[in-house]
Amino acid sequence: MSSFEILMPKMGESVQEATITKMFVKLNDQVEEDDVLFEIATDKVDSEIPSPVEGKIVEIRFKEDDLVPVGEVVAVIAMGDADDVADSPVAEQSAKEEVLVEETVVAEEVDDFKSESGRFYSPLVKSIAKNENISIQELDSIQGKGKDGRVQKQDVLNYLSQRNGSVVTPVEKAVQEPKPAAQEIEKPKVSMSVGAQDQIVEMDRMRRIIADHMVMSKQTSPHVTAMVEADVTDMVNWRNKVKDEFFKKEKTKLTFMPIIIEAVAKALREFPGINASVDGYNVILKKNINIGVAVALPSNNLIVPVIKNADHKNLIGLANDMNQLADNARNNKLNPDDIQGGTFTISNFGSFKNVMGTPIINQPQVAILAVGTIEKKPAVMETPAGDVIVPRQKMFLSLSYDHRVVDGALGGAFLRKIADYLEEIDINRSI
Repeated sequence: MSSFEILMPKMGESVQEATITKMFVKLNDQVEEDDVLFEIATDKVDSEIPSPVEGKIVEIRFKEDDLVPVGEVVAVIAMGDADDVADSPVAEQSAKEEVLVEETVVAEEVDDFKSESGRFYSPLVKSIAKNENISIQELDSIQGKGKDGRVQKQDVLNYLSQRNGSVVTPVEKAVQEPKPAAQEIEKPKVSMSVGAQDQIVEMDRMRRIIADHMVMSKQTSPHVTAMVEADVTDMVNWRNKVKDEFFKKEKTKLTFMPIIIEAVAKALREFPGINASVDGYNVILKKNINIGVAVALPSNNLIVPVIKNADHKNLIGLANDMNQLADNARNNKLNPDDIQGGTFTISNFGSFKNVMGTPIINQPQVAILAVGTIEKKPAVMETPAGDVIVPRQKMFLSLSYDHRVVDGALGGAFLRKIADYLEEIDINRSI
């Protein structure tokens, strides 16, 4: 007889804890290998955690909505004679000792921020406390809503909200910038009235993350948006000519997005100052070109899966990657690595029949491209017999960029280069 401990997995390099959003099993349930045990959510991605073994659930240490540190034992599965294992004090004591050892190791990793009361704090909670100048004495005074009174991330955010009079959202240290003195002034809370017939809808977890990230981006980067209108008639005609053959040959659709990604990747190689991040007064020029594309989810939220090394892939590879990532995003099957490491982002406003838009930069990147819908318009063209008005396929491209490091000349030249690549596509190009 033996038991198997289900640990909270590490879902990314910067992820230190995750929230259990749904528990699919209960005590004494019999589970098969690969049965889903529980669903977790981080600020990166949602994931279902399957059982690696067959057996009986003899212990569940956390419940739904609990915030659990990485490596913590969530549940115990008995293999073999489940009843004997469940009643074994040795197994129970061994599990408790393992947790205590793990907590001691975590505490030692942040030895400069110890609680005199001996209270356990996860690395994320300690990081927030340090970034927000919360003393260890203040932290000890916060009433936690986690298991055994443990202080969770939301407990700290609620405390900050009450202390400062407004919601404070910590930013990961890796992308945090020094705040000018003007930003340290407390901002007045927006007041509003709620009518008797008004409906109050609480933001879901993903929408809260998006909201915080957008506010942080606007506070971090001075945004400037430039626009060009590209004549993409040849691109439209070529795609319409080859799309059926492409699908028959590659078993995947050829949309306009892989063509746009290809043009963006080429332009980024010519303008490395756009494929960058800002660290204080340093500009980090990224070696790899990893392009994220915003995907709308059925929940009306957005997620940005990333195509890695996009400049090294041909149109077939880009189409396959884009379609697979978009499908996985809509079906909640993305891996943490699928949404990490982006160096530039594209937002497709045209998918909603919008002509143009002014997107918000996806931090810590320094620029984002929005593509509008393609519309047939009358245009003036020069001919040997004089100017004539002809129908052409037109599309607006909008580039929002971080004016701290990208000036109008760089941003404008980069945007124009993308338009040139789209306008100059070879109508006789083979697939």
